[in-house]
Amino acid sequence: MKIVVLIKQVPDTAEERTLDPDTGWLDRDAADNVVDEINERALEVALRVKDADKSTEIVVLAMGPEEASKAIRKALSMGADSGIHVLDGGLAGSDAMRTAAVLAAALRGTGADVILAGNESTDGRGGVVPAMIAEHLGLPLVGGLNAVNLGSGTVSGERSADSGSMDVTAALPAVVTVTERTAEARFPNFKGILTAKRKPVATVAAADLDVAATPARAVVLSHSERPAREAGRKIEDDGTAGTQLAAYLIENRLV
Repeated sequence: MKIVVLIKQVPDTAEERTLDPDTGWLDRDAADNVVDEINERALEVALRVKDADKSTEIVVLAMGPEEASKAIRKALSMGADSGIHVLDGGLAGSDAMRTAAVLAAALRGTGADVILAGNESTDGRGGVVPAMIAEHLGLPLVGGLNAVNLGSGTVSGERSADSGSMDVTAALPAVVTVTERTAEARFPNFKGILTAKRKPVATVAAADLDVAATPARAVVLSHSERPAREAGRKIEDDGTAGTQLAAYLIENRLV
């Protein structure tokens, strides 16, 4: 089985994130950049399959600037076999549609049985790119799984619903996304860190993928910093605290 895991390098969520005043895009130099945790969980799903079947091949695919190569090396140190880096300055600021088209083009030649990803990135929170990739490739999307089982020719798992949970299944090849309820990712060990340096990483540009040259970028017309948090309103209970609280909730449309 061949599994391709989509990974993304994002600013560390533990740090303050800011926008670039010139472009309105996320300032990726203002904080440390790390592999998105939800992608690490997707990789962990793939690695557990490989633990049970050593013939499994795991490829990680990332689209991003030169800095994203560090995310690929981190995934290789965790146990992935090889990487693909879509590196092209013309793709900077690509919107979800452009990103999905480029990633789908990069995936076409991989021969993947399973394409694994997180259900949404922690920087964009769009959650639509995997579905768009599935549409481009004509594959079923098995999305939002809390647990994943990859068998011979099928994928199945559990998905949360408003009134409970659902057991879903699909034939392979398929695009699969996981939630934060899947297992936490393992830490790279010393051997993994050393061997990661020798594992192959292919670098491709947009021109190599036969995708449209015209970029589709998110255009930010204006932005402003989040205002400082104001002190809460204090209510002294003089016998009318309940009435004041009810009035406040109604006034702010909280009830």
